[in-house]
Amino acid sequence: MTADLTLLERNVPRYTSYPTAPHFSPQIGAERYAAWLAALPAEATLSLYLHVPFCVQLCHYCGCNTKATRQRGPVDAYAEHLLAEIKLIGALIGPRKAVHLHWGGGTPSILGEDWLRRVVDALGEAFDLSALKEHNIELDPRRVTKPLVAALKEIGVNRASLGVQEFAPHVQQEIGRIQPFELVERVVAMLREVGIDRLNFDLMYGLPKQGRADVTRSAERAVSLKPTRIALFGYAHVPWFKKHQALIKEADLPGPQERLRQARIAADVFEDAGYQSIGLDHFAFADDELAIAAREQRLHRNFQGYTTDRADALIGLGASAIGKLPQGFVQNAIDAAGYSCAVESGRPATVKGIALNDDDRLRATLIERLMCDLRLDLSRFGGVARFRDEMNTLVPLADAGLVSIDDQTIVITDAGRPLVRLAAAAFDTYLPANQARHSLAV
Repeated sequence: MTADLTLLERNVPRYTSYPTAPHFSPQIGAERYAAWLAALPAEATLSLYLHVPFCVQLCHYCGCNTKATRQRGPVDAYAEHLLAEIKLIGALIGPRKAVHLHWGGGTPSILGEDWLRRVVDALGEAFDLSALKEHNIELDPRRVTKPLVAALKEIGVNRASLGVQEFAPHVQQEIGRIQPFELVERVVAMLREVGIDRLNFDLMYGLPKQGRADVTRSAERAVSLKPTRIALFGYAHVPWFKKHQALIKEADLPGPQERLRQARIAADVFEDAGYQSIGLDHFAFADDELAIAAREQRLHRNFQGYTTDRADALIGLGASAIGKLPQGFVQNAIDAAGYSCAVESGRPATVKGIALNDDDRLRATLIERLMCDLRLDLSRFGGVARFRDEMNTLVPLADAGLVSIDDQTIVITDAGRPLVRLAAAAFDTYLPANQARHSLAV
């Protein structure tokens, strides 16, 4: 499969939100967030996201908001502030029902078993967790122990997302993450032994010195462990934004056409093993609720990727955490020091965000449906005549066979699936001014 290099080399957002985070402004701060929380209807349901910005060591490819530490002091202090923020936000919002809970990072488990229990206890006091459908935690397999697994079961975790990335030893060496297959295999067995059997694997392509044979073998080894879901991400090389990525030599990275081939190779392995392709980069068995939601066009997309989460509000807790309310998006202070300072002062740690207008909401829906359903019926949104400029932008994609346009309907073709972000970008009115701040289209 080949595609026009000028398309592959475009920089476009991942569209886990719209408008995207680079457009958040300091005009939205703690006071506005508090007002938005207070205005939530009593029956509103919540999705809770907790961010832990620490790892024992940084992987060279990492684009997350995290930093390396081997000291307990910073981690313990951060956990104390997380407890304080939970209490603070709980007081502002009231004991509304939470339906989803997700731990991200960093390496959330770096908190340790005792802090994990204390944080969940605090969440239970601040919010109503009785209707929790999913409690997910991101795990670094190298940091998983039997006591940790027992604690995860105890606090109600029912899904775990394992950072697998790549199994080839020479690629692991290049990305600073030595993680043998046998180690991941043991962690999977430990989790399943206590009943945490809904397992997600994260894999990557486009890594330094990663060849097609590496991608194929890693995909095959991953499916041999039968994870419930698989997410396949393209490495985003942004050393101007993440300085440690300078450890990766650009000369060792595959080009856009090769990245596209690697993505297709991995997808073929997953599909041959019985996984259904979902949206841009997720895979799940046909009976998984994510796959069912995709078929029924009920799929959603947020900062954790594709999801069945339909909560009315997303509450972000921790440094850099992003939240979404009906009125708009908010983001906490990105650095742990700024976050801790805000919490100590007794106010939300919000430092920026964006208030949504009607056009933002419309375009967010258009982009989400394209990203989730791989098709968009514009007759539901005012018809093609309302989006003439956007349709003109899609012409090069149609000429390249990446989309088909039939009267009022835009359909992403099989060849266009890995590049669906390009089609979504046609409806993004914020993009031109900040295009260079995003990753490659593939």
